[in-house]
Amino acid sequence: MTSLVIRSAVAGVWLYEGLWCKLLGREARQVEIVANVPFLSPGLARGFIKVLGLVEVGIGVWALSGVMPVLCALAQTVLLVALNTNGILWSRGLIHDPAGMVIKNFAFLVLAWVSAAS
Repeated sequence: MTSLVIRSAVAGVWLYEGLWCKLLGREARQVEIVANVPFLSPGLARGFIKVLGLVEVGIGVWALSGVMPVLCALAQTVLLVALNTNGILWSRGLIHDPAGMVIKNFAFLVLAWVSAAS
């Protein structure tokens, strides 16, 4: 039961970020942040956000399933480190609290790894 609760919490974050924020477009600042990447135009940034939303929804479903949990936690880690690093490199001024973002995502990844270990 505890394992399902932890997996549900991790999945919920990915589903919220992927579906609500990106696919449904409820967090417009995310497109602005991605559009600051030098090789992405605003049009490509919108497309990238949609693809990223699909990836995040997929990770949410994967995390909830409990299938290959260590690989799932590794994928989550790689994706979040890449997103945080690029966000700070290219869009630091648009991110409200970069240090807070990193701290919260670290705590979230700890939960993802706890889920993988349970």
